[in-house]
Amino acid sequence: MANIENTRSQMRKGMLEYCILLLLRHRPLYANDIIARLKEAEMIVVEGTLYPLLNRLKKDGWLKYEWQESTQGPPRKYYSLTADGEEALRQLDGSWNELATTVSILQQNYPALPYQPSDLTPESNPEPSTF
Repeated sequence: MANIENTRSQMRKGMLEYCILLLLRHRPLYANDIIARLKEAEMIVVEGTLYPLLNRLKKDGWLKYEWQESTQGPPRKYYSLTADGEEALRQLDGSWNELATTVSILQQNYPALPYQPSDLTPESNPEPSTF
C-alpha cells in the first residue's frame, strides 16, 4: 500500500497549485485562511508546503500580495491573483475539465471487474504499441 500513498501524495501535490488559484479567484486571502479553506475541502496542507509554493507563484507573476493591518497581531500578507494568474487559472480550468472528462469516461466505459490472474497472460495482453 506504500505505492498507493505515494501516488495519492503526488496527485495532491499536482492539484495544490490549481486549488490555491481557485481559492484566490474571488478575493485576497491570508496564508492561514488558505490553509483553513483547503482543510475544509479535505486537502491537508502545512505551512512548510504552502509558503514556498506561494513564493514561487509570486515569482512566476501569478500572485501578488498586499500587507494589511490585523486586529489580532502584526500586519498580514494577503495574496491575490495577478492578470497572469487569472489567465493561468483559466487555462488550468480547461485542463481540469479535460482530465475530469477523461477520468469520467474511463470510469463509466470500463467499470471495475473482478481481478483474474489469467487476465495478465502474455497471449491476452500483447505488448502495448509505442508512439
